[in-house]
Amino acid sequence: MGAAENVELVRRGFEAFNAGDMASLSELFAEDAAWHVAGSGVLSGTKQGRGAILAYFGELGARTQGSFQATVQDLVGGEDHTVAIQQTHAQANGKTLDMAAVITFVVRDGKVTEGREFFEDTGKADDFWA
Repeated sequence: MGAAENVELVRRGFEAFNAGDMASLSELFAEDAAWHVAGSGVLSGTKQGRGAILAYFGELGARTQGSFQATVQDLVGGEDHTVAIQQTHAQANGKTLDMAAVITFVVRDGKVTEGREFFEDTGKADDFWA
């Protein structure tokens, strides 16, 4: 797959995520994919395997009563890496999360094999999830 196909794959992933369509989202990840979340909060760290990644995504929705949204600002594609710039918005426990984030994706053989999340302010993101 080339850069344009990788961008389209990631775009479909964001659409499925924001719609809560875990079945479609699952199809985009390799079974042994890894997802890394920056910070030292309760949701930070590495999620190993498609099941663990989908469970993490479900946790984002559950902790925010379904209000978590990742709005894509831009996608930059390459042969091996695709970068998504997003605005993250969620509400939980009287707190609001509204900040920029960047996710780097590694795409191989038409599947996401790795993702790395970076927040505009990691401390504030950690605090929101506490």
